[in-house]
Amino acid sequence: MIGSAQAAPTILVFGDSLSAGYGIELAQSWPALMADRLKQEKFPHAVINASISGETTDGGRTRLPALLKQHHPAVVVLALGANDGLRGLPVASARNNLRAMVQAARQAGARVLIAGMRLPPNYGMAYTQQFSQMFADVAKAEKTGLLPFLLEPIARDDAAFQPDRLHPTAAAQPKIRDHVWPAVKALLKPH
Repeated sequence: MIGSAQAAPTILVFGDSLSAGYGIELAQSWPALMADRLKQEKFPHAVINASISGETTDGGRTRLPALLKQHHPAVVVLALGANDGLRGLPVASARNNLRAMVQAARQAGARVLIAGMRLPPNYGMAYTQQFSQMFADVAKAEKTGLLPFLLEPIARDDAAFQPDRLHPTAAAQPKIRDHVWPAVKALLKPH
């Protein structure tokens, strides 16, 4: 239609408390800071942060189709799995859920970036290795972008975490945004 306003392309950040801004102001979260970066670099994209604290891959798999239909994202940043791991849920189940979400996002026309997670060693070597490898396996099988570890730039800095040692502080969010940004930016280029 001539003269109709075109909605801005969207980036859907679909994660758990690590992306939802748990314990900090939402405007301080890395997805909100990424929206600011997009504006600074003159990208037309809007960021929709559909992350929920406590979300698992199973819950995400259930919620994602409605969000894809509602927002029609150009890019989906899939940052789920940490709660599956912390609860000791089967890796095979999480892997299947991640693959189903990637496929749903693709069918909706979105490019996908998987943001992986690592677990503390107290979950046992076999489980922690299978868990961290799961993200790379899904990304390779589904040919998506991969950020192996969302918290890579802050993981060894105790001061970057709230007292629970799980959730990043507001001061750590720009480092996470800067870590995620190149992988997201690569997906914003024309096909």
